[in-house]
Formats: sequence, C-alpha cells, structure tokens
Amino acid sequence: MAWEFTDDRGVTVRSERRPERVAAYLRAGAGLADLGVLPVAVFGSGHDGDRPDPAKWGPEAPAGIPYLGASGALDEERLLSERPDLIVDVTYDGKHAYAVDDGAAERARLPVLALSVAGEVPQARLLERFAELAVALGGRDGEGAERLAAAEVRLRTAALRAPGVRVLALSPAGPEKVHLARPLAWPELRRLVDLGVGLTDPGEEGGVNWRTAGWDRAVGLTPDLVLSDARGNADQPAALAELPAWRALTATAPVLPWNPELPCSRRATAAFLEQVAGALEGLAGTA
Repeated sequence: MAWEFTDDRGVTVRSERRPERVAAYLRAGAGLADLGVLPVAVFGSGHDGDRPDPAKWGPEAPAGIPYLGASGALDEERLLSERPDLIVDVTYDGKHAYAVDDGAAERARLPVLALSVAGEVPQARLLERFAELAVALGGRDGEGAERLAAAEVRLRTAALRAPGVRVLALSPAGPEKVHLARPLAWPELRRLVDLGVGLTDPGEEGGVNWRTAGWDRAVGLTPDLVLSDARGNADQPAALAELPAWRALTATAPVLPWNPELPCSRRATAAFLEQVAGALEGLAGTA
C-alpha cells in the first residue's frame, strides 16, 4: 500500500512504502521519539552548535542517535550514510522548513515534511499533528494523553488559587539586554493563558515574538514568577548571578526553565505544565 502524508505547508510526500528511517530536527525528533518513532539521526538549527542542545533534545532523549550538526553546517556526507528516507522539520511561517537547509535536502534527494509550531497554532493542534505523523510512521497515538489532561486540570486549579501572580517569560541575552516573550506568540505560553495563568505582555514595541529591551524593562514589569529560556543559545541563571538587574528581578520571583522549542509531545508539554503548576501552588496567596 502506498504511503502519503501532507504537512502544514501543504506539501504532500508520497512513497511506495512507509518511511522507516527518519532524520529530524532536534525538537521534532524528540517529539517523535516520545511517540515511538526513533530518528536515525537528528540535526540542529542556526542557533545550535556542534553538539545537540539538551533543552531541545530533552532530558530523556534516547542515547546513541547521531547528531549531524546545525543547519548550514549539516554534515551532508554523514546524513547520507545514515540512509534516511524522510526528513522531519518544523515550520514557523507555513511556507519553509525551519532548520534543514533546502539545498542539503535537495542534494540528498530526500523529501521533507514540516509541521507548524507557529504561535497561532493551538498547542492541542500542534500535539495532534505530531501524533498523526507518528502514527503514519508506525508510532503511537495517545501517548501521554492522561498525564497531559491531569496536568491541565492541576494548572487551571493552581491559577485559580493564585489569581494575582504575574508571570514573565524571557530569554537572557547578556548583561545589556533581554528578549521578553509575547505570550500569544508561543503555543505553550498561549496554553498557559488559556488555563488562567497571568502572563505579562512586554508592550507593543519590538518584533512579533519578542520585545528586546534593557534589563530595567524586565525589572519594571515586577513579575512574581520568571520563565527563563533554557536553550543553549540563551544566557543561563548561573551566568547572570552577579548582574544587579537579574538579582533585583529574581529577588522575590522564582525562576523556572522554559524551553521555547519544547519537544512536540504530550509528555513534554505535561512536564512543563506540571512545573508551572507547582510554582503557582507555592506562590498562592503571596501576590
């Protein structure tokens, strides 16, 4: 029986048999692995280096899967040596694959599927699409569904009990500036809002996903909880410990790691919601 799947760019990949060997962008590969589809290789984006970013690959990612490098530095020879018959990526604009270099895919004569992780895509739909692809590739649907449902109930309850808590999501960019996330530009942050969490909007100035500002802007927003970018391309709390603005920002606000490129699976999403719920439970009655 012929195999067919249409991605979120409207691209349809057809083959005489189901693809058995998948190479994937780290984030997509982590999601597929959670759903029973182990990639034969993974690769990074332009933000990544010569090792896989643990935040994107996930703390429970399977060992032994080769990493092929990042985007323009993709090791094409090694890609071919792994003999994939499909590449899976994500898309933010609904037109282009995000991480794989178009030229590399063309030279390898490999089809590319890209599923949308854009901010306007509801988190539930994002997870559903990855589950659909996993099933089409021989994986499992429904994996982690019960845990996710329980996490959503817990978070909604925690948010109701902490109605005044202000949550700020950000990505540190050194001692002079910080990227402040727009809550509705990220599916997992939008889901927090839907569940009643008080996400702080950084204001109209700046780009679509972020407002880049000085640290004084972040401090002035007086958050009660900080979600800080856990990816390797962002500065981490340990590196900011001596920064006066960071110390002021976090003097009374706990810091939770936030991965803007969360693995596309219900299990990973549930773990994130559980973390936020736990923090809100600890802050209930303090704001």
